[in-house]
Amino acid sequence: MVDVAEAINIASPYYNLAMVAIIVFLFVRLFKVRAGSHVYMQPWRVMFWVILVFIVEEITTVLRAAGIISLDVYINGYFELVIVSLVVYLLLLQYDYTKKSMRS
Repeated sequence: MVDVAEAINIASPYYNLAMVAIIVFLFVRLFKVRAGSHVYMQPWRVMFWVILVFIVEEITTVLRAAGIISLDVYINGYFELVIVSLVVYLLLLQYDYTKKSMRS
């Protein structure tokens, strides 16, 4: 018998991929904003790369759980390192943009 924790552990990667599909749709809509609309898009582009890395991480998790591929679990740590690094870069981009905007 599978308890609740194991069931969530099995099902969560699939739910994550479903939510990411919705998020990718929203990003596509966001990127259709006109370039002249004075929207600073660079942090959102970096965030899109974060989502893409997350998708690759979740796909490898699902494939590993299904027994289709054989990767060690520590690979997820590398994905997380890339995600955190990109988020820090995103925050630095936004900080720099805000600082420049305050001066002018």
